[in-house]
Amino acid sequence: MSKPTNSRKQNLTYYFSVEGETEYWYLKWLEGQIKASSTAKHKITIKPEVAKDPVSYVKKLVIQRKTTIWHLSDIEGCAPGNIQAIQNTLSRLKAAKSLGKSIDYKYGYSNLSFDLWMILHKQDCNAELSDVGKYLSYINRAFDKHFDSMKEYKEEDNFKHCLGKLSLEDVPMAVHRAKAIMQRAERDGYRPVQFSGYEYYIHNPSLLIWQPIEKILSDCGII
Repeated sequence: MSKPTNSRKQNLTYYFSVEGETEYWYLKWLEGQIKASSTAKHKITIKPEVAKDPVSYVKKLVIQRKTTIWHLSDIEGCAPGNIQAIQNTLSRLKAAKSLGKSIDYKYGYSNLSFDLWMILHKQDCNAELSDVGKYLSYINRAFDKHFDSMKEYKEEDNFKHCLGKLSLEDVPMAVHRAKAIMQRAERDGYRPVQFSGYEYYIHNPSLLIWQPIEKILSDCGII
């Protein structure tokens, strides 16, 4: 008797360093959705860690082979302080790659914030917003909520309740909408800023968080 197909599934592991708990909760939610999917071709483990400093994260990471890590962070506007913070992060990403651990450290940002990625699971969000708080009305509409503040929305129970309104089928749609945002930026003549071997768009909306998510979905045969 042949073994069930599931027993022959390859185990795939993905590493993330993230700067906030919402990113962590989302990635573990995605892991659970893929594990529960009857159509996923592989088993999956997503290992996110809340770690703002890539160098400190890599120093304590035990790996046996060449490994790709994605660092997820926000670009919360074009004020000098925000840009300096991003460039500091990119400098630390470059430094982490040179620690001799065969790390390929990639950058998956959201501009203005990770909240944009969440919204894209349910609807388009193409407006250039002046600050992160402006996402609240989009969040409430996308998830049929009435949060009074972004702080309330990001409380663990509330955020996970929003995740509960999503399905795995919503994730490819978020990827599609995110890619359309980036294509529009290029078409409109925006050019990315180059720094420490990485690039990012200073204007919003823009984001690259879709890239690792798309790879996970593609590796698992979901898209």
